[in-house]
Amino acid sequence: MTTLTTYLSGMRTSITPVRALRAERLWEIDTLRGIAIIMMVVYHLLWDLASLGGYDIALRTGFWSYWQIVTASLFTTLVGLSMTLSYHAARPRGVAGSRWPKFVMRGLQIFSWGVVIGIVTFFFVGPTGYVRFGILHLIGVSTIIGYPLLRFRWLNLFLAILITLAGLIFPFLRVHAPWFEWIAATPGSGVDYAPLIPWFGRVLFGIFLGNMLYPGGVRRFRLPDLSQNFVVRGLRLMGQNPLLIYLIHQPILIATLTLLGIAQL
Repeated sequence: MTTLTTYLSGMRTSITPVRALRAERLWEIDTLRGIAIIMMVVYHLLWDLASLGGYDIALRTGFWSYWQIVTASLFTTLVGLSMTLSYHAARPRGVAGSRWPKFVMRGLQIFSWGVVIGIVTFFFVGPTGYVRFGILHLIGVSTIIGYPLLRFRWLNLFLAILITLAGLIFPFLRVHAPWFEWIAATPGSGVDYAPLIPWFGRVLFGIFLGNMLYPGGVRRFRLPDLSQNFVVRGLRLMGQNPLLIYLIHQPILIATLTLLGIAQL
């Protein structure tokens, strides 16, 4: 199978619905990811009501601004944690170097879906507000550049703190450089904006947690088995279809609000 064929096959597989729960996965990770998905959908629903329905909802300040930060932080932390689990799961099947292409390919595929989102939003939102470097771009790049750090524990915590602190400083610099916007906060950088500084810091924190709580990919702590709870099973199923849900939830929300006469396109 050629590299291009592998890439295209992975793009298709990444959005193929998972209908049956995969028992080999850690249920608590998928459950947390499912919670993050619900939080994301709630926030985007409110965003649509405000931007398309004319509702006066303060999304950039107060409670809902913190809601958005917590949601994105949970997502990105779980990205790093899941990377460690994937890294350790691949170790028994090959030599160390054989894992690198897997992470690069996965990162490129997720980044590519981010490009698709960028193109779609460019036509719907326009050149000033489209998704230039959103959460999928971030996850794709983080999957690639985070790979060399998957073996480390405390180094990731140190770098996570450093990058997070840098993220607090950069907004005050008011850098106006389009080529720089994927690295750190740049004014006027569109919607769903997630530059490496500070968000890559959350991914590194997730890698740290993965190596602390799941060394070798095995749960280190005791946890009551709630995996078969009805609600948990629903959250797990969502957590095993994150990319698909991310790509389709906004079209569904917007179409629904339009049919109800709430949204004005």
